[in-house]
Amino acid sequence: MEPGLQWRPDDPDGENNEAIDAVDLNLPNMYRNWTVFEEPRSHKRLKLEHSLMNDLIGSNGNLNFSTTTNLTTSLPRLQFRDHVWAYTQRYLAIEAMEDAMGGEEKGHKEENRSKEEEEEEGKEGMKLVHQLIACAEAVACRDKIHASALLSELKANALVFGTSFQRVASCFVQGLVERLALVQPLGAVGVIGPAAKTRTISFETDEALSLVYDLCPQIQFGHFVANESILEAFEGESYVHVVDLGMTLCMRCSHQWRNLMQSLIHRTGQPLKRLRITGVGTCRERLQAIGDDLKHHAKTLKLNFEFSVVESNLENLKPEDVKTSDEEAIAINSILQLHCAVKESRGALNSVLQKLHKLSPKLLILVEQDSSHNGPFFLGRFMEALHYYSAIFDALDTMLPKYDTRRAKIEQFYFAEEIKNIVSCEGAARFERHERVDQWRRRMSRAGFQPVAMKMALQAKQWLGKLRVCEGYTIEEDKGCLILGWKSKPIISASCWK
Repeated sequence: MEPGLQWRPDDPDGENNEAIDAVDLNLPNMYRNWTVFEEPRSHKRLKLEHSLMNDLIGSNGNLNFSTTTNLTTSLPRLQFRDHVWAYTQRYLAIEAMEDAMGGEEKGHKEENRSKEEEEEEGKEGMKLVHQLIACAEAVACRDKIHASALLSELKANALVFGTSFQRVASCFVQGLVERLALVQPLGAVGVIGPAAKTRTISFETDEALSLVYDLCPQIQFGHFVANESILEAFEGESYVHVVDLGMTLCMRCSHQWRNLMQSLIHRTGQPLKRLRITGVGTCRERLQAIGDDLKHHAKTLKLNFEFSVVESNLENLKPEDVKTSDEEAIAINSILQLHCAVKESRGALNSVLQKLHKLSPKLLILVEQDSSHNGPFFLGRFMEALHYYSAIFDALDTMLPKYDTRRAKIEQFYFAEEIKNIVSCEGAARFERHERVDQWRRRMSRAGFQPVAMKMALQAKQWLGKLRVCEGYTIEEDKGCLILGWKSKPIISASCWK
């Protein structure tokens, strides 16, 4: 890349979100504030890691890419379920060996780790950053020969069971491989033309999403803030109705509504006469399973409860599909859903929001990933996503042991799927279109919604403290919204509208 070449992240709506300085892609400047996340390891641990990764990934310790010589073919999905049993046995054996070393001896070796080793690992991490950016540039320029050569180097360094940055790099490599396979020759019209995709739910994605819910605070944060906001909006109301967009996010969504039922039953003041929940999604069977679970729980609470299903995606949802009555107060719940309705056309999301506005909700709770992954230029999205997911993988590094299979499932079957969609897809196939909270403010205002200030920052911080995930997560207030972050890096935003 020529020295001084710059990219400027643009507003996907053609508007300037805020004054943004051009970012120099010369790596020493671009990454002067970045931390390449490393973890201390003894020499003996390195030997054990090398042996374990050989068994799990390949004889050379690298990712199991296709053995074909064509580097532009798609990266095959790692079949973790085929390895879990053997992997767990080896993990237990490693733990036993390390325990036998004695805690004092291990700690002594960690403390005496030489500066040369740390510097070498830092150099390797920066080299990996250089390779990733260079490869993304080559893919953006449709230089398949150069991109293929760089991918060959990346495959040797982006290890699925390496440091946090090596692991996140492995996910970006998968996305680059898939994107390169779809790149049209120079001179052709268009760059990428995959068929439109829909979210597919498999056993692995279901399991990974449940693990994310249990071990990471993102979704639980959304549920907590949503329930507290809904309770406040329903204060004094006897007939209440929640419209849940994308309820099939996971079966554990019923946990959110179980908790809400408990809170409504025990609230003071006006007694509740009826709770109605409408689940919106594309899989009636999954929605109905959640509804049956909630009906059973409502019976144990002696709560008058009704459940309805609207089988539709957000783009095709019509206000008349949702059964309402004049006597009830309506709240709309959207947890990590509305970004999927964002398209290149400005009117796509606006149309969805206007339909929701016609329901006259007393409250709409919006929880979304707080990052700019929807810019019109590939390189800008790539850089934003690399920074964002590096923070998430660093958090996972702190929360879970290196050889924990749960972490591998979360990374490869949940976050890797998001990364690959952002990196490899365009047009209708790209539905992971995350945006920052300021951009959501503009979109919501254009559709006729008014902001509702969230005055629960202290309450949310107390909730996070009780959750006890790990130190490093923060909750901050930003212009009436709440932001969950990792070491000052925004991860998830929550805002309220009416």
